Amino acid sequence: MNDPVLSWLGIVRLGLVQTGLGAIVVLTTSTLNRVMVVELAMPAILPGALVAIHYALQVFRPAWGHGSDLGARRTPWIVGGMAVLATGGLMAAVATAWTNTHPLFGIAVAVFAFCLIGVGVGAAGTSLLVLLAKRTDDSRRAAAATIVWVMMIAGFIVTTGVAGHLLDPFSPVRLIVVSGAVSVAALVLTFIGVWGVEGESVANAELAPKNSPRQTSFRDAFLEVWTEPRSRRFATFVFVSMLAYSAQDLILEPFAGVVFGFTPGETTRLSGVQHAGTLIGMTMVPLIGAFYPRSRGNLQIWTIGGCLASAIALLCLATAAVVGPPWPLRETVFMLGVTNGAYAVAAIGSMMALVGAGDEKREGVRMGLWGAAQAFAFGFGGFLGTLASDIARYVLTSAALSYSAVFASEAGLFVVAAFMAVWVDRAPAKDATQQRVFGSPVAAIAEGARS
Repeated sequence: MNDPVLSWLGIVRLGLVQTGLGAIVVLTTSTLNRVMVVELAMPAILPGALVAIHYALQVFRPAWGHGSDLGARRTPWIVGGMAVLATGGLMAAVATAWTNTHPLFGIAVAVFAFCLIGVGVGAAGTSLLVLLAKRTDDSRRAAAATIVWVMMIAGFIVTTGVAGHLLDPFSPVRLIVVSGAVSVAALVLTFIGVWGVEGESVANAELAPKNSPRQTSFRDAFLEVWTEPRSRRFATFVFVSMLAYSAQDLILEPFAGVVFGFTPGETTRLSGVQHAGTLIGMTMVPLIGAFYPRSRGNLQIWTIGGCLASAIALLCLATAAVVGPPWPLRETVFMLGVTNGAYAVAAIGSMMALVGAGDEKREGVRMGLWGAAQAFAFGFGGFLGTLASDIARYVLTSAALSYSAVFASEAGLFVVAAFMAVWVDRAPAKDATQQRVFGSPVAAIAEGARS
């Protein structure tokens, strides 16, 4: 039985889940970061390590996706994951408050809280994307990706604005109350978003034979997905492109301050310019598709074009580092945001289109694999960007040249990602010999490695 196609209202409702998810994440990774470093005068490495824990746990996304595959329903995983995430968000605020009076105990609770955050984001986010991909018509995938991600960014903006206002004057009690309110609001949005969307048309896993493909172990399911050339290549593409996408996050504002002499307020506004460009780039893909229907479903062209355009924008930033203040930095950063936004929507749309590739019901495992690659790239990208900047500065003895070298390297990664997008498209959905070798995991891995 075919699953019903989501209406535009259904897509927006699922976007509410992403809004709630984004609200909790931005409060725990951004606001609590500032509170620990500024108000509580703790070393910056502490919140950095906590955020790294949240990213590290994303490696389990394929396992959580497999769990939702076994049940054939995504809604329990979305609601359960959001409940875990909301609990972790509240506990993180409590732990932050405790670090002021009981530092060791507070840090221990914070570590556990960020573990919950990582689990909640992975479990809810993976199943949400699978549900969205399965129920969205091919012609609407780019628009659906735009709607969901714009709503997530809206969650960022609204949460930081409202929470920032309510936290003044700051006190630990205020922090806990605001965090609790955000967690409750996210849960409410989740229930509104998923209520009745999945319906009763999905298969009942209990009726499936125990030896059916859906009921296999996670190990066998993961090996099956890993031996699919298209899934494996797309995971590699996601990692490389997202590494290029995220590597400039932590160095853009310091770059503007060191090379262009921007004040802290000016660098913050510069980030706002980039985010505005990202929103425009995200909305540009479906809008152009609406006026030019031939481009609507051609996500590969948009992905390749977004990667190459992002590379050009980063090369302009590399040039800006050498030229200095005469260069139009704000315009260049805006262009980077637009190109990154177009790439991101196309890549997410491609992810939704490819998740059903293959003969068996492995959508959750595939989405989990790609989500893990994305999260690992984000976690590693920020660290790698700052490390590369420090190394380049030591070798080149010039801040401007070091930033230029890093931006140029990121541009190179985007060019590599563009070629990888073609490489993904040319891969078969499944190895010709996969069915024959799958009985032996070692043979399956060896066969898959050849492609």
